[in-house]
Amino acid sequence: MKTLIISTIVLALPVYPIAGQSIPGGNPSAPSQILTLSQAEQLAVRNNPRVAVGRLLALAEGQVTREARSADLPTITGNLTAVDSHAGSRVTAGALNNPVVYERAAGGVTVSQLITDFGRTHNLVSSADLRAKAQASAQLATEADVILAVDQTFYRALGSQEVLKVARQTVSARQTVSDQIGALTGAKLKSSLDLSFANVNLSEAKLLLLDAQNANAEAMVTLTALLGDEHPTVYTLVDEAPSVPAPPPDDPEPLVAQAFRARPDLIALNQDFAAAKKFSAAEHDLNKPTIQALGTAGGAPVRSDQIASSWYGAAGVNVSIPIFNGFLYSARAKEADLRASAAQQEVQQLRQNVARDVRTTVLRTQSNFQRIAVTQELLNQANSALDLAQTRYKFGLSSIVELSQAQLAQTEAQIDYATARYSYLGSLSTLRFQTAQ
Repeated sequence: MKTLIISTIVLALPVYPIAGQSIPGGNPSAPSQILTLSQAEQLAVRNNPRVAVGRLLALAEGQVTREARSADLPTITGNLTAVDSHAGSRVTAGALNNPVVYERAAGGVTVSQLITDFGRTHNLVSSADLRAKAQASAQLATEADVILAVDQTFYRALGSQEVLKVARQTVSARQTVSDQIGALTGAKLKSSLDLSFANVNLSEAKLLLLDAQNANAEAMVTLTALLGDEHPTVYTLVDEAPSVPAPPPDDPEPLVAQAFRARPDLIALNQDFAAAKKFSAAEHDLNKPTIQALGTAGGAPVRSDQIASSWYGAAGVNVSIPIFNGFLYSARAKEADLRASAAQQEVQQLRQNVARDVRTTVLRTQSNFQRIAVTQELLNQANSALDLAQTRYKFGLSSIVELSQAQLAQTEAQIDYATARYSYLGSLSTLRFQTAQ
């Protein structure tokens, strides 16, 4: 009879369905929304404020190009003037000006058109256009960064749900064992030491469950924030990854070349460097003359007798030649040269970082892929060890300590396998980000 009762203790371990369970920390009354990884990425690109900021800055930078190009277009100004003065008034103090003030009411138009500044405006327009392109590339880099964060958090949430499932199964199984050993201890069929070990195992399982609930709730809150949702939303995450994921790449060098060609942040820095070179050329052009055409015309229907004609008009060309301004232009040109050199070094630094990150991520991806097979084998061995420990405990050939260690090993192996699988998927998403795929 004793053997039959112990057999009940070991074999009557329940199976616990997990599908459809609520997310810890969410609103239980809120309807659950099905969410795949691709849907999460689309929501983040549409709603995340960082993406919106990048898009608006790109549009604003495009207007800077229009501002720079306006120097090539004519400037037309309308003027309306009415003057009443004391008879015979003359301005006798102040800056140099026309000292005679005549009574008049007149209107006219002034036109100014840049003829040439020997390339300065052209270089300024080119610099602004390159900076606008750099900002557009930076927007794409921001989107890629947000998508990477969504991918990492999505896989972390899936992994935490797997750990939560294991923790709940562990708590329920150990609660069953603790209750049954408690009953046997009350019947003097088991020692209080067995009951103490069972209760210790149960308490450890409850701590594991608390940690798993907190980790899952944190991952879901982070994911909700990345999706641009201020309100707590309950999501049912769909794992669309194949049960046997694709193997990692063997050689990182083609991926490094791909990253150099396609990384939007590297493209943005290259465009910033090109813009800095154009701006440096524009600053050197400050020492060149500026030639400008001027024209004005108008009429004075009301005027004093000294103004003989009812209309006026004039046209001319002005050549402005810089001679000396306290070395301002040379200092500006030197500053622009130094900033262009700094921008070039930033490009080189990012290229080195990109090459390093791609190579290390490939190594990490290969290691994570290998960990899947190792943890799968570990889980199989842990399951076999637990079966053996249960049989030995059933027939009184081992103590509760051996059974507890086998249960603990199985729980850790289940967690390690789930962690290895989603760590590998996360490293693949990191590799896609680093190579702009």
